[in-house]
Amino acid sequence: MALIADGLNVEVACDLAGVSQATHYRRMNPPAALAEPIPQKDRVQPATLTAEEVGRIVGFLVDEDNADLSVTEVFVRCWDAGIHVASLSAWQRIARARNLTGDRRRLATHKPRAIPVLCANRPNQVWSWDITTLPSIDRGRSFKLFVILDVFSRYVVGWRVEATENGPFAVEMLTDTIVSEGAIPEVLHADRGSPMTSGVLTAALANFDIVQSHSRPRVSNDNPFSEAQFKTCKYSMDYPRRFRDIEHAREWVAEFMHRYNHQNHHSGIGYYTPMSVHDGSWIIEQNHRQDVLNAAFAANPARYARRPQASTVNAESWINYPTQTETQTAA
Repeated sequence: MALIADGLNVEVACDLAGVSQATHYRRMNPPAALAEPIPQKDRVQPATLTAEEVGRIVGFLVDEDNADLSVTEVFVRCWDAGIHVASLSAWQRIARARNLTGDRRRLATHKPRAIPVLCANRPNQVWSWDITTLPSIDRGRSFKLFVILDVFSRYVVGWRVEATENGPFAVEMLTDTIVSEGAIPEVLHADRGSPMTSGVLTAALANFDIVQSHSRPRVSNDNPFSEAQFKTCKYSMDYPRRFRDIEHAREWVAEFMHRYNHQNHHSGIGYYTPMSVHDGSWIIEQNHRQDVLNAAFAANPARYARRPQASTVNAESWINYPTQTETQTAA
């Protein structure tokens, strides 16, 4: 440092230069350079298994006698035989690195279920049905709401509330609905609950010459219209959440179903009511809506990019619109 060379002591020179004395001494006598540190993964670990030991473990795991056994079972059997190469965690780590983990036993194989592909282009062609739970005010008690829905019109063609769910109740509901509608559907779609797959219902459908269709196991969106209708029901503003008794449940459901069929404007059917689509009167409503739009357009044409059109009802309603799958369509 030039100030020290001019005769100033270290303390004064450092104060004038604005550096600490420690910095001055470190610059005068820099520490020896350290070697590049060895990464932790590359350091010699005294507990590391040798390649021979790893090979022994892999050999035990792939041995034909052990092919159906889990890694833990192979480890314990070797241990009982007096062989202890490494800890169980080491065995599992080696097995994971070589994709030898998981269930090594023979597993059951199931044929893939066909995707239900259904198309309805008119009312009373395809019905779907399901059961949902209505809670009671009494703990541990509930009621079961059975609903049959027309896929094309979203109209609830039949329903009932019971204390339990079973096949005979489903048969009674189906029979009553066929009588009240004066029509037999070509397809009845449902999930795979026990009432839906019961022998009595299967026999009744065969007697009516109705095709029985089912959702795939554990695929919730294979019965979308029934699921959506239940959501509309339970999200209703006046839904009681818990019912006093079965008569209370039946009274509320009766009022709701009438409101749903006759007053609810459904987005999936052009904002018409299910009843109007079911009986075809939606055409009258569409003409009225178009008259209103025409008057609004005539009064303020600059407000519209194009002449507005009243919504219509889709010509077809699908459960699982097909891509490259064959269509199971009611002709």
